[in-house]
Amino acid sequence: MAIITISRGTYAGGKDVASQLAKNLDYPVLSREEVLHEIDRDYGIPETTINKTMNGAPPFWQQVPGKRLAYVKCITAAILAHAKEGNLVYHGVNGHLLLSHLPQVLRVRVIANMEYRVEALMKRETLSKEKAIAHIQRVSKDRSRWTKLLYNVDWKDPGLYDVILNLDKVSTETACTAIAGMAEQKEFMPSPKNQKIFEDFRLSCRVWATLANNPATNCAAIQVHANDGEVIIDGTANSVKALELIPQIARSVEGVSRVQCEVGVGTNWYW
Repeated sequence: MAIITISRGTYAGGKDVASQLAKNLDYPVLSREEVLHEIDRDYGIPETTINKTMNGAPPFWQQVPGKRLAYVKCITAAILAHAKEGNLVYHGVNGHLLLSHLPQVLRVRVIANMEYRVEALMKRETLSKEKAIAHIQRVSKDRSRWTKLLYNVDWKDPGLYDVILNLDKVSTETACTAIAGMAEQKEFMPSPKNQKIFEDFRLSCRVWATLANNPATNCAAIQVHANDGEVIIDGTANSVKALELIPQIARSVEGVSRVQCEVGVGTNWYW
């Protein structure tokens, strides 16, 4: 079956859809919040740090997204660790973009009008209607800006999704039935080719995340590619010492059989 990502705008009902869908399909379900907790545990990056970095509106002098790209790779690696059996429902911001390299991913967007979202927020938090509207608009604007910076796309573009469901028009139950039906189609079925793509992408993300969160190499502006255990790393490092350590650290990642390092020393490096 498929890996299903559900893009859930602030209080748009996507969390309820994801939970019910996972229950119906007997799939594991994973939220963005759970992923951040695991990154805190596995990489030592506090949830508050990632939330502030990924969700805060970027001032113009912090438009270089090096640190954010590092966190993106950590998030992706954590999601893929849960998806290794092939079945997963993930709900959170930009899940469809995090896993855009994988052909077996069903990308779903759940939407609802502002009235629906405001009512949901007011039920959960003690907020006035005006403050609820302001909160939703602020979070949506900040996340939209970072999506543009990191991926150079408009998150509202319907072409980024395989299906868009409007909870003003359909119930949670109907939405789950529609998604489950699509997940059974041949386009989202696992295959040997798709599994190889998955394993290569997963390994590249794990190597990237390991390098990005090691103090000795986290300034390197790199790209990581994997093919059957062989890892190719290119880009630039900020020092000769970092350049020497990159292949050593990459080899320490489970699943890596060989490292081809094409990194040079230059000025194009991250924070």
